[in-house]
Amino acid sequence: MPDFLASIFPGMNAFQLVVVVISALLVGVNKSGIPGLGMLPVILLAVAFERAPGFATGVMLLMICAGDIFAVSYYRKNADWKIVLRLLPYTVLGLALGFVTLRFLNRPEHLRIMIGWIILLLAAVHLVRIAFFKHADVPSHWAFSAVVGLTAGFTTQVANAAGPVMALYLLSMKLPKDRYVGTCAWFFMIMNWTKLPVFCFEGRVTLSALRTVLPVLPLILLGAVLGVLFVKRAPQKFFETVVEIIVIASAVKLLWPSSSSVNTAEPEPGSVQETAPAAPSSLPGPEPGSVQETAPDAPSPPDPEPVAG
Repeated sequence: MPDFLASIFPGMNAFQLVVVVISALLVGVNKSGIPGLGMLPVILLAVAFERAPGFATGVMLLMICAGDIFAVSYYRKNADWKIVLRLLPYTVLGLALGFVTLRFLNRPEHLRIMIGWIILLLAAVHLVRIAFFKHADVPSHWAFSAVVGLTAGFTTQVANAAGPVMALYLLSMKLPKDRYVGTCAWFFMIMNWTKLPVFCFEGRVTLSALRTVLPVLPLILLGAVLGVLFVKRAPQKFFETVVEIIVIASAVKLLWPSSSSVNTAEPEPGSVQETAPAAPSSLPGPEPGSVQETAPDAPSPPDPEPVAG
């Protein structure tokens, strides 16, 4: 890797740098054009930094927080605030539930698998509804919103998987493309910026993660522009089909075992690793003030006898 890139992204190899660049572009596209696509950069970063999973999730959160700002700046007038405000209180409860669960759960990968099956079930219900009950109304009772909000908050805290949950919910609302993306943008900006202090407290968002994200902010903006162009040109049916495919693919990925759960952690790229102090000698030294005895010198060998001439 060139020296100037190594100075900007210290401690990274070429593969990790490529993943960071691609992830920044995908986050931008996800935030302003294709909701649900956010699972792909989550997967890429987890693979590239599999020995430092906390660093990967911290970088991802900082990227999507930046992408949220770009998306809201463009779609600020397109949100359906009734939906956002209806879900937010239950989403905050879901975030708290996910935080507490991770504090006491020894095997969080089991939760990822469970969430994957839940999303697949929701996707199946959504597809059946489209095929056989297209004109049926979506339940508007507060209990339905509570379940969706709790699930979104819990899944985003545990597995960064709220995107597929919200995608299915908003598709069922039959929102136009602009309003769909605008509602997602506002909802996730509020939720992700609420998560930010929690990730800082957990040590997942660090200065090393911030130094990694700052240089790729222009790429997130470029991805956001590409996402806007996609929304403008894609037909509504094609847009919905793309979202449905991404949702199912994301759920299938959650069913895979996470390789980072079996690896030992390594230092974050760009961080300084402290060396452990030398272990004390097992042999005790002389006590202070004592006189250390020295072994007597070995007797010198006798002088050789003269050789007879």
